[in-house]
Amino acid sequence: MSPILILVIFLIYTVMLFGVTWFTSRKADNQSFFIGNKASPWFVVAYGMIGASLSGVTFMSLPGWVKETQFSYLVVVMGYMFGYLVIALVLLPLYYKLKLTSIYTYLNHRFGFWSYKTGAGFFIISRTLGASLRMFVVINVLQIFVFDAWNIPFWVNVMVFILLIILYTMKGGIRTIIWTDTLQTTFMLLAVVLSVIYIGKSLDISLIKLGSIVKESSASKIFVMDWQHPRFFLKQFLSGMFITITMTGLDQEMMQKNLSCKNLREAQKNMFTFSGILFFVNFLFLFLGAILLIYVQTKGLVIGSSDDLFPTIAISHLGPVAGLVFLIGLISAAFPSADGALTSLTTSVSIDFLGLDKREGISEQAKRRIRYFVHLSIAMVFFVSVLAFSALKDKAVIDKLFTIAGYTYGPLLGLFSFGLFTTRSVNDKLTPVIAVISPVTCFLLSSYSEVLFNGYKFGFELLLVNGLLTFAGLMIFSRKKDKPETQTV
Repeated sequence: MSPILILVIFLIYTVMLFGVTWFTSRKADNQSFFIGNKASPWFVVAYGMIGASLSGVTFMSLPGWVKETQFSYLVVVMGYMFGYLVIALVLLPLYYKLKLTSIYTYLNHRFGFWSYKTGAGFFIISRTLGASLRMFVVINVLQIFVFDAWNIPFWVNVMVFILLIILYTMKGGIRTIIWTDTLQTTFMLLAVVLSVIYIGKSLDISLIKLGSIVKESSASKIFVMDWQHPRFFLKQFLSGMFITITMTGLDQEMMQKNLSCKNLREAQKNMFTFSGILFFVNFLFLFLGAILLIYVQTKGLVIGSSDDLFPTIAISHLGPVAGLVFLIGLISAAFPSADGALTSLTTSVSIDFLGLDKREGISEQAKRRIRYFVHLSIAMVFFVSVLAFSALKDKAVIDKLFTIAGYTYGPLLGLFSFGLFTTRSVNDKLTPVIAVISPVTCFLLSSYSEVLFNGYKFGFELLLVNGLLTFAGLMIFSRKKDKPETQTV
């Protein structure tokens, strides 16, 4: 595959991306950046959120998971759908009622200063770490398959990637991302569909026949009935539900897009539509994974790790066009998670820690300059973080860091649950301590679960345990209130 051809395709894609940016960022102000002037069409938000939900890591890894986990991930996705119901019917009404820009402002209303800063701080840590790891994985693939051919240093690759994100998000923010996500989701899905078609042609098997082969194979197994297994179907379902509630409903990046809709009704329609599309898209990725395994078995190939399955076959075995399709799909999957993270982190720092929305006697231009500085500072943190992950060279360490990033959502689940389902007042100053102890305890439980619980292995349900520990800690040090909070539902 010619690096020149790859560069030309990438430049064409970039021009399209900046065309959308120019159109959407005209006359943009701070409210455009933070909440899109409350004018985002719900159906555009629903479609574009697919790209933000399925990062570049998912694009590469999910098909490879089929080898080890079959179609059991669909049970998690079923749990997602119930989680989206909770978000649409419980969390979104609360956010719209309070007219929030940052969803963590709710914690200030309900508990106080330290709880508010704890929630926002955990989001910033988690999103910074998670987004940097996702960027590293994608940029590393581009480095190996593209930039190494020109002897371009890794740091230049990282700088170009982050610079592009800065340029198309800095002015328009969420208003721009709503539309660029739509473009990128389209290319990502097109890449998956075309990859399925190319594999079918390479094997000289029709898509209908491929579907029958997958259905009859062991890869299509969905439900695991062994209760001690990490993928026991009930654990998978409940975990999927709570993963969605925390990583979407309690995540500024995902909720910022929902809060840019015109009103609550449209935001709810967006969530219902999005959940249906997401189920279909995840099934499509799993189907791709199954036929990739069929391809490997038919051709007698030996592939290393599961993460290498899709990129290796697409780039090295299906021809140059299929390789280009994969790379475009990978880039399209990578940008939405990176640009959304940069925008949401800028919003959280600006609102939750600098109080930019409450500053009086300061002009819009001054606020914009502060926002620009925050935006560039976070981008610099991304740059340094990605380089740091590159220096580690240890995939096991990187996987652990990614897991730790997931642990930080447990305290958010506990905090919001306590606020929503009790009328008690917490000991605000102790909240940061409780929020740190809970994920540390979960990490230890996960590490020694087989010894402590007679061979039991924690899976995704550890997030629920994390939230319960935070909830319990808040309850122990809480007290009754004379009057229930008006925000509690």
